[in-house]
Amino acid sequence: MKKIRNSLTAVLFLLVCFLPVFLSDPALAAAIPESRQKPLVVDEAELLTPQEEESLLARLEEISERQKCDVALVTVNSLDGKTIRNFADDFFDYNGYGWGSADDGLILVVDMKTRQWWISTHAYAITAFTDAGIDYIGDKISGSLSSGNYANAFFKYASLCDDFLTEARKGTPYDTGHLPKEKPGVLMLLLALGIGGVAGLIVVTVMRSQLKNVKPQESAQNYMTREGLRLSEERDLFMYSKTHRTARPKDTGGSSSSSSGSSTHTSSSGRSHGGGGGRF
Repeated sequence: MKKIRNSLTAVLFLLVCFLPVFLSDPALAAAIPESRQKPLVVDEAELLTPQEEESLLARLEEISERQKCDVALVTVNSLDGKTIRNFADDFFDYNGYGWGSADDGLILVVDMKTRQWWISTHAYAITAFTDAGIDYIGDKISGSLSSGNYANAFFKYASLCDDFLTEARKGTPYDTGHLPKEKPGVLMLLLALGIGGVAGLIVVTVMRSQLKNVKPQESAQNYMTREGLRLSEERDLFMYSKTHRTARPKDTGGSSSSSSGSSTHTSSSGRSHGGGGGRF
């Protein structure tokens, strides 16, 4: 009886010690794959509300599972003396991120102390997220990061990652000369239609004001003078022409001056990573 009482006391002690940790952080309480030690959203800088963090985590989990590629995010207030590139690579490598046997995935790190962001890619994500593509994503989220609209920046990051992975699965990853086309908003379309309508109305009004009021005639002879038809101007106009063009031979030697694809480097774990970043 004494042994049973001691066992129950030990169990209750463990529950009292560890249950508050899971209750206080929904992200930790969420199911994490055995191969990964941390959730896809680690908000150490506390930039998100609990509701925003929970919603973002669900979004990234859904994208990662559907695309078979981990899409992660971490915010920090310190890089522990590392460069942001090395911090992002190590955070990905040493916390078990990556989908499948190849550990396909990427992670966005936002450091509030240095006001920097960095996206580290690994395995298939290196192909899906080229240098030009990462720069494009950075341009789209930096404005929201600068203005403090962090939730908007992170949800935009999630949506763009989904789009980039979808495009890469088609065999045409976004890259230099092939980046997402901007879609005009509804407000811009309405504004363009309004301006076009007003401009058209002005032109028609001016043209009508220049017309002279005359009565229609029943016969074309009434429009002719006694002197007959008189030409006031004569010109020869060439209506058609043909031009033959020959393509200039392309330089097949040497390296290309345009930057495309993904540049890579080796992390402290010895694995190959791509990536890029900037400031906000």
